[in-house]
Amino acid sequence: MSIFKAAAIQMRSGTEPRRNAADMEAMVREAAAKGATYVQTPEMTGALVRDKDARATAFTTEEKDVVVATAARLASELGIYLHIGSTAILRTDGKLANRALLFGPDGKLLASYDKIHMFDVDLDNGESWRESAAYEAGASATIADLDIARLGFAVCYDLRFPQLFRAEALAGADVLTVPAAFTRQTGEAHWHILLRARAIENGAFVVAAAQGGKHEDGRETYGHSLIVDPWGRIIAEADHDEPGVVIAEIDTALSAQARKKIPNLKNAREFAVNHVARLKPALRRAAS
Repeated sequence: MSIFKAAAIQMRSGTEPRRNAADMEAMVREAAAKGATYVQTPEMTGALVRDKDARATAFTTEEKDVVVATAARLASELGIYLHIGSTAILRTDGKLANRALLFGPDGKLLASYDKIHMFDVDLDNGESWRESAAYEAGASATIADLDIARLGFAVCYDLRFPQLFRAEALAGADVLTVPAAFTRQTGEAHWHILLRARAIENGAFVVAAAQGGKHEDGRETYGHSLIVDPWGRIIAEADHDEPGVVIAEIDTALSAQARKKIPNLKNAREFAVNHVARLKPALRRAAS
């Protein structure tokens, strides 16, 4: 069990990775100066780019990526765990991954996770997204054992798939992470509810750094970066969509306490689903 300060960095990433990396650095330094030893940035920290040709210019491999290099340097210099919530990474097969990366206090890459669930949706008012047209989905969950906590990874739309978080909690994760770029429309409706639900269901802290505001590529994101405790209480929030830093103290003993009070992870049972077909009632014969 351990106690540490966690920070969620809220950004408004534009289309230029170097400028976004500089904005990220300033806020990571602010978080570290306030005592945070685990710092999380939002989904697509490096850039938010809708245009296909512009994506090809903006994104590159891990070895050449400016956000990756900046994060490794900052983690080492500040002696923190720095979690890039995600950034677009060019894979060896030429496809893009929506990839989270965690760097340790020595600057080395400790873990990575490729977003599993692609945001392919058609919303109200003509808002439509096809993430699978640009990115290749991941195929496995990731757990990272740190000296401060056991971390479970997710990215944005993964939030709507509770089985991912349940699997990570069953594997011992006491801090679940949900860096995101929730749209304004879906964020206003579901963001707080879903994050609190994942915390309650799994008796775990949830740290969710978000993108916020009107971006250069035209999209609008909801902001409201949150840190939620294992009882579902919001213990830190950016109550707006402006860039900024929120910090909260995390005591992993509270996760163990919540799971002892309500041991639903242990009490879960396997079950079958019985499908009872609806039978058409027999027609009554008319009296003769």
